[in-house]
Amino acid sequence: MRWGVLPLVPALVSVAYGQELESSPFHADPASIGVGKASFRLRCSACHGIHAEGGRGPALNRGEFEAGETDLDIYRVIARGVPGTEMPAFGQRSTEENIWRIVSFLRTFEASADDIVEGDPARGEDIFWNRGGCGGCHRVGQRGGVFGPSLTRIGRSRSVAHLRESLLNPGGDLPPDYYVVRVVTRQGKTVRGIGLGFDDFSAQLMDAAGKFRSFLREEVQAIEREFVSLMPDTYGETLAEDEQRDLIAYMQTLRGEGGQR
Repeated sequence: MRWGVLPLVPALVSVAYGQELESSPFHADPASIGVGKASFRLRCSACHGIHAEGGRGPALNRGEFEAGETDLDIYRVIARGVPGTEMPAFGQRSTEENIWRIVSFLRTFEASADDIVEGDPARGEDIFWNRGGCGGCHRVGQRGGVFGPSLTRIGRSRSVAHLRESLLNPGGDLPPDYYVVRVVTRQGKTVRGIGLGFDDFSAQLMDAAGKFRSFLREEVQAIEREFVSLMPDTYGETLAEDEQRDLIAYMQTLRGEGGQR
């Protein structure tokens, strides 16, 4: 199969020279890695950072990846995207060859010991589930709420800097499709939740109890979108610095379906 644009075939495995590719053919090729770096900065850095340090998207400079461990896992994520997230499919926008070059570039990173916060994970776990109240909205494994994003694998995908920023300033970098819907009923009751749909006639949201709710504009006083985070921005005041470190240290241990690796 010649190099070309990836067809939209769900079970496709990239093939070149008559063999299935399980790893990038451009490992240790400086020229190809340089092209991959340039392509990454052009297409990926807006979400993943200019140095792959993360931002709106996961950090990719840590030598490990949320979606899998192999080159083929990384290739598939880039080519097919991740449904339900902001990660688009690049299979129709780029050649197989260029995607493999991006994979080779990402493989040049190694995990850094400097990206480990000094804290007590056990104490941080207690803060997460009790005093901090994080489990009321966030799920770890099979435990916790569904109002906020799952944190089951957060330690694999986010840097210490991102975890700290998200804790202290949760509204600092909201995804463009993330918003809060605020509804005022005819009785004057205010209902707020994560927006699931919004148009000129109605709005849908998930409230803090995880319940889906739908409202028609003609049946309420007001419906508004608010581009703010529902996560409290007071942890910098309610948690001491050592407690913040402990909480982040715990979140760094969250690396798999069972919560901790």
